[in-house]
Amino acid sequence: MSQKNENFIDKTFTIIADVLLKTFPASKQEKQAFFYYREGLAAQSAGEYAEALENYYEALQIEEDPYDRSYILYNIGLVYSSNGEYLRALEYYHQALELNLNLPQALNNVAIIYHYQGVKAKESDNLEVAKTFFDKAGKYWQQAIKLTPNNYIEAQNWIKTTGRI
Repeated sequence: MSQKNENFIDKTFTIIADVLLKTFPASKQEKQAFFYYREGLAAQSAGEYAEALENYYEALQIEEDPYDRSYILYNIGLVYSSNGEYLRALEYYHQALELNLNLPQALNNVAIIYHYQGVKAKESDNLEVAKTFFDKAGKYWQQAIKLTPNNYIEAQNWIKTTGRI
């Protein structure tokens, strides 16, 4: 996608979000939580991860709805993954999944981290640990694929070729 299209999408989202904030029948608290969430998304897409985290944490302080909280937690996990803090990202992905099991993207990201840990363990000749991580990755990918059967084709192929069906 070109930079021009991304800016158009970002601007369009911001305009729609502003209209929704003004017209949507929501409490002041809900609107405030959404405002912080939206600011977090904007900062995250601009690569301003510290600012994104500040906004997401503010949104978490306010937001009470478990479904909405799951997306905030998921995005916090994304920020930590982007910064290479995979164990911290796992914590937030798992918290998101505790609130909302229908987040295939969180399931996929957990699987990716476990797979990465399996690869690292295998490179260190720690085959038992590698197998454990690969099995965990397979379990999470299977859940993600069950929710969205047409996605995660590479994961589906990996599951088949490694016999983790």
